[in-house]
Order: sequence, then C-alpha cells, then structure tokens
Amino acid sequence: MRLSKFFVPTLKEIPNDAVVKSHILMLRSGMIKMISAGIYAFLPLGYRVIRKISEIIREEMNAIGGQEFHLPALNPKEIWEETNRVEAFGDTLFHVKNRDYVLAPTHEEIITYLARNVVKSYKDMPQIWYQIQTKFRNEPRPRSGVIRGRQFLMKDAYSLDSSWEGLDTAYDLHDKAYRKIFDRCGLKYFVVGASSGAMGGTGSEEFMVRSEAGEDTVAYCEHCGYAANVEVAVSNVSETGREQKSEDVKEISTPGVKSIDELCSFLKIKEDQCAKSRVYISEGKPVLVLMLGNEEVNETKLGKALGGNVRPAHPEELKELTGADAGSIGPIGFNGKIIADNRLTDANNLYSGANKNDFHLAGIDLKRDVKNITYSDLRNVQPGEKCIKCGNSLEVFSAIELGHIFKLGTKYSDSMNAKFLDENGKEQPIIMGSYGIGVERVMACYIEQHNDESGLVWDKTLAPFHVHLIGLNMKKDEIVQTCDKLYIEMNKKGIEVLYDDRVDAQAGFKFKDADLLGIPLQVIVGDKKLKENKVEVKIRKTGERFDVRIGELITRVEDELK
Repeated sequence: MRLSKFFVPTLKEIPNDAVVKSHILMLRSGMIKMISAGIYAFLPLGYRVIRKISEIIREEMNAIGGQEFHLPALNPKEIWEETNRVEAFGDTLFHVKNRDYVLAPTHEEIITYLARNVVKSYKDMPQIWYQIQTKFRNEPRPRSGVIRGRQFLMKDAYSLDSSWEGLDTAYDLHDKAYRKIFDRCGLKYFVVGASSGAMGGTGSEEFMVRSEAGEDTVAYCEHCGYAANVEVAVSNVSETGREQKSEDVKEISTPGVKSIDELCSFLKIKEDQCAKSRVYISEGKPVLVLMLGNEEVNETKLGKALGGNVRPAHPEELKELTGADAGSIGPIGFNGKIIADNRLTDANNLYSGANKNDFHLAGIDLKRDVKNITYSDLRNVQPGEKCIKCGNSLEVFSAIELGHIFKLGTKYSDSMNAKFLDENGKEQPIIMGSYGIGVERVMACYIEQHNDESGLVWDKTLAPFHVHLIGLNMKKDEIVQTCDKLYIEMNKKGIEVLYDDRVDAQAGFKFKDADLLGIPLQVIVGDKKLKENKVEVKIRKTGERFDVRIGELITRVEDELK
C-alpha cells in the first residue's frame, strides 16, 4: 500500500479525552476515530489488525470443530423476555424506539431459539456454534477507548451437548483454544475464576491482562498462582469472633454521626466493634446487609447469595423501611431478611444503627438479638490478605478482561424449552456453554503491552504491515525507481509493505511516522546508501540498524520476519 494513497490520519498531539496508552496510540496512529462516546470507527490501518486477530480466532475455533454463524444484532424483544434478561440487563440493553426489538449485547437467546427448532435428538450433538459480530451495550460511562465501548466486536461461541460430561469436554476445548489464540497474538495473560454475571451458569473463567486501564479488579497470589476476580475472590481472613460476656443492648445518642469513622471517633471504639448496615432490594423485597467496620458490600457476591438481582435501596425507601436515614440503620427491629458477612458470624458486643436518626445501639449480639440471620462471603478481598490456598500475601490489581468462558448448563434451555430426546426417548434440556472474546480488546491489550516512547511496536503476527518502505528523497528518479522495484518484489513474495512514497514529507517527519506506526521492519532508501547499492534496515522493536545490499534485501527481510 502506498502511503500517499492510504488514509492514515496520524496525530502529533495526545488527544485530550485519551488517558490510557492503547487509546492514545490508536488515535495518534490513525487506527480509529471516535464518532461518539464509546463508539469508534476503525480506519484502514486499524481494521487490518482487527482482521488478523479475527482470522487467528477463526483458525483456532475451526480447529476444535466450531461452525461459524452470522446472527442478527437486531433481536425481537419477546425472545429475550423468555429468559427475563431484559430486566437482568436493565439500562445497559439498547431498545429500538418502537420497543419491540433490542440490540444484542450477546446471543445466548438467539442460539437457544435456533437450537430448539433444529436440535431434536442426542444424535444432533455435540455442536459448537460461533460468530464474530458487532454487539451493543449501553455503557453509562464508556472509557479507555475500545476497551469499554457501547459498540464492540466480539467472538461469541456456544456449545450444545447432551450430557454434562460433554459440556466438560467442550469447556476444556475452548480453554485450550483460547490459550492458543492469546499466545499467537503475543499477549501476556493469566486466567482467573470469575462470576458469570448476567450470563448465568456455574463454571466460569476469565482470561485477563494486567493493566492500569482495566475495568476489573483481580486478586492474585504470585507464590501459588491463585487468581480470581474480586467478584468471587476469597482470602484467609479471620472472623471478628465473640467476646466471653455479652453486654446488654443499650441506646446511645450520637448526634450528627453517620459514618463508621465518625462513630469510632465519637465513642472511642475500634472499627472491628462496628457492624455497618446497608439496605438492598432483592426481587422487590428489602434485605439488610451487615458488614464488619468499613468493609464494602460486594454486590456480585450478594446477588449470588440471595439468588437474584440486587440494587441499593433509594434514600426515600430507607426512611420508609427502617425509620431512619443512611448512617443510623441497624439490624434490631428491621422487618425483613438480614444477611451478614462471614467475618461477623455470631459476633457480639457490636455497635450499629438504632433505626432512629442520631442514635446507635451498643451491645448487639447477633446470635442472641438477631433471629434468622444468615451469613455469607460478601466482602472484597484486600491487598496483603493471606491467600486461601497457600497463606502468602495476595496482590490486588486492575486487569482487562480478554475472554470469558461459562458453563451455562440448562439455564437457557429450561427457560426457552429447548429439549432433545435422549437414548431412551426421554425429553431432556440441552446442556450449553458460552465462550466470548473481545476482538478489539485483544488489539488494545497488545498495544498496552507493546509500545515505547516513540509509538507502537508490532510483531509480524498482528502488524498491519510487515515492512515500512521509506523513500527519503522521492524527487530523485533513482530513489523512486529503487523503491518501486523493491515494493513490487516484496509484494510478490507475500511481504505486506507500507510504502512511504510521499514526495513533500521531510525525512524526520517520515521517521517519526514510521516509529509511531511501529511496523516491524523499516527499509530506508536514501542517496548515500544507494550509491553503494545498499539500503538501511531498522528493526523497530530493538532500534538495531544495519545495511543490506539491494540484491540480498528480500532474503534478509524474510529471515528477519521469521
């Protein structure tokens, strides 16, 4: 491709709205252009990379027996209502104006709809169906460029099996395929246990890349390799325990005290003597959640413990449900379900709100005073806590999710009545798995891991071109003739070349653009070397430079690319 004819609108300055490295470099190198918040156009240079990633995914999916589909992004809303996921996705689901259709963020419903009409016997399975297609998610705060957008390209795959053993096999096939895909793409990644979220299901793993640009938080033990999304991560942290004697409950006036820190300061007590109360709504019913001290509720864990969707109660609901505002709420006298974090199991002599503004209670014994309380792991793991497996300290850091695999089981086949006849002629629900990869995220993660102060640093596999051919004085016939000849010869050999044939661009400008674009090899044709029948070659990754005779260039380029 001749650069004079190629649309690559590079930028000298860092755009104001770009913060993370991948976003900055994708904009500066002319790979993408923002159309609106969370919506990006992929320009020719960027789309070449997307196509290469997609082809790697196709090859590895086909290798495990996957069959490629192309499913509609516009879905009848009634199909989604069969699984109640219109409500589960809430405001993140895009609705078409007439409300009869939705824009799909994923395709479990459509796959199940197809399967229930064509998969009728155990002989029709196993099946692996996949697609690489545009998805839509109404992110309230799109950020980090293509990492968290409202429109995105995703590979989603679905396995259909007649047995749980078959699902295990399909899950293992996808696990291995994903590792091959990410290895081939040159990514450093790790795998964590995860929550299935709105997708549902049981077994769930995420493939992650450590990055400050990540929207997920991961707990990781370097010693034994334990890794989990904080949505499901646990640590070896002790319960607060019981004191030998339980005090009587007494009411204390605490004017203006709302937070745990303020309560500790006012009463001269320790944080681990306090039970913080939060009220949530689960399936339309109020639930009071107790946490030790300042620990925060992990809403994913809470939803799993309660078996449904949860949301914090609104301020006006708090007053109606408890008689008090936030900061003065407590378990005694609360009319509804009460669940506490495991660290509070059977704890006594606690302080919490009195369900009356400006008052707290002392001496609360959860075993004695709070009937029908249940306990569950509801907290976020903190840095430095002990690993649940080996006892060493945990790291907690941000990460980007590259891919996610789920064992869906019969969640969707049950709700959509997708049945098959087993060997005995008995109807059974199809057993399913779901497997996703964010294609644009692969590209962004590669850039996050492969860049320097000058720009991008591609390797051959994902590079939009293999060679950046740079003519330094394109007003001279001998330079033009040499460049044209090399350009033709490399293309004939299957070497993808970006040819900087711009006449008016200065050498320094061309070099800066070349380093910004980061193509693996730069072949520089200039007056001085050409007089010796040579050209200069620069390896972008290392900065190494060397001269090569023109007649030996193609062979040397092929060797370097290997």
